[in-house]
Amino acid sequence: MKRLFAAAALAAVLVQGAQAAEISVGYGPEFTKKLQEDYGEKEGDVLAGRIERDLTRELAKAGVDVARVEVTILDARPSRPTFKQAGDKPGLDMMRSVSVGGMKLKAVAYDAAGAPAGELEYDWYENDIRQAGLTTWHDASRASDRFARRFAKALD
Repeated sequence: MKRLFAAAALAAVLVQGAQAAEISVGYGPEFTKKLQEDYGEKEGDVLAGRIERDLTRELAKAGVDVARVEVTILDARPSRPTFKQAGDKPGLDMMRSVSVGGMKLKAVAYDAAGAPAGELEYDWYENDIRQAGLTTWHDASRASDRFARRFAKALD
């Protein structure tokens, strides 16, 4: 039993080491302004968390070994109104107001020596209002997922 526990602990350490890429998500100047004036600043944290999760998952799946990834959200559009938008414009309905959303991202990966290992700029926006997502950032989440897959593939 002790050996099994020790083996599981060692495996957990090795898995953490394989996923040691530091991922930082920032915002472009125009998107920062949108967050402050229109969407609400907490919405940036929601998107950044999604991007970090998607990239962590896809880099691990692909077995890509990079030390650091810097991602910049250049633009994002919600599929449904954010809380700030609904508060600022009472005519918006959180459930019935829909829009085509999506996101534009740019990322640079660096190796352990600090040299660029790869770069990708990617955008995806829904083009059919009938396919608008069910949640505020549904379409932007789809863009994040697609971006993470392409970036991991490009680095592989």
